[in-house]
Amino acid sequence: MIKNNFKVIGVMSGTSLDGIDLIYASFNKSTHWEYAIIYSETVAYSSYWLSVLKQLVSNSKKELQDIDQAYTDYLAIQIQQFIGRYEITDIDAVCSHGHTALHEPDNGFTYQIGNLPKLASLLNETVVCDFRVQDVKLGGQGAPLVPIGDDILFSNYDFCLNLGGFANVSTEVSGDRIAFDVCPINIVLNHYTQKIGLAFDDGGKLASTGTVNTSLLQQLNGLAFYKAEYPKSLGLEWVIQEVFPLIDKEDLPVQDILRTFVEHFAIQISNILPKSKEATLLITGGGAYNTFLIERLKTLSGCKIIIPEPALIEYKEALIFGLLGILKLRGEINCLKSVTGAKKNHVSGVIYSGSK
Repeated sequence: MIKNNFKVIGVMSGTSLDGIDLIYASFNKSTHWEYAIIYSETVAYSSYWLSVLKQLVSNSKKELQDIDQAYTDYLAIQIQQFIGRYEITDIDAVCSHGHTALHEPDNGFTYQIGNLPKLASLLNETVVCDFRVQDVKLGGQGAPLVPIGDDILFSNYDFCLNLGGFANVSTEVSGDRIAFDVCPINIVLNHYTQKIGLAFDDGGKLASTGTVNTSLLQQLNGLAFYKAEYPKSLGLEWVIQEVFPLIDKEDLPVQDILRTFVEHFAIQISNILPKSKEATLLITGGGAYNTFLIERLKTLSGCKIIIPEPALIEYKEALIFGLLGILKLRGEINCLKSVTGAKKNHVSGVIYSGSK
């Protein structure tokens, strides 16, 4: 008999490097899946790990393997401490995304650190992880993976937009869930605010004082990625190769860079949304707190924008990776070809058993 009630720990680390998102959640299925986030927190990265994770794309394969070992140890400690802080005893599985080191699906390659078998033995728990690799082997982008969770848990919204390191959107077209990365966002904004000693642009206040540089804006909007059809996804490598050089050659004040990039973001998102006040757009991820960015999007898109409660803003991805793990345990499809471009819908991820 297939189990319908689960309590899991969901673990997510994104490219914006905000930290490790951890949730303890319950999932119950009757006619449909219902969830409750019981505990949640984000563990900020130390300066050491921030430095290491920012430079992942420049490491050799051997160096990445060594980092993977160390990061898996580090991740196990953070999960163990989370379990201890909240005195959690009932765990069906730890469902973890890991942290993306390299993502080159067009070359048939993606690599997330922190997904080693020893994570299960260190935690003494069942671990479900490494959700992207199989999809890439099946010809898919390996991303985004969250949209099946949008379909199962949040289908009452016309569009789901996540604003993390990258902005990605999911919606339904002709009965199929489709999704794709739209453009970079926090991975770029944070990069430039950190140059002046700020972790991020709180509420977009600094961006709001800047001026749009029309030359840079036109160059950003002209990048070939935006003309490509979905499925499509982005990685840090693309930002380093395509975006940072365009921005840096203009030699602009940081506030003008931020203002121009916010405008670029708002244009790219509004380009893929219908011009309808009836269309509903659920926004989650750290960018939902960027008031100025949301204001620009409201002005250009015309959609009805919904900003949910903080727990869902901050932990929706960790929540859905918990669901992806459950679907894997149940042997049910958790990766959609309509989203990633893979040859078929499939049950993705690997299961590692702890020693208990």
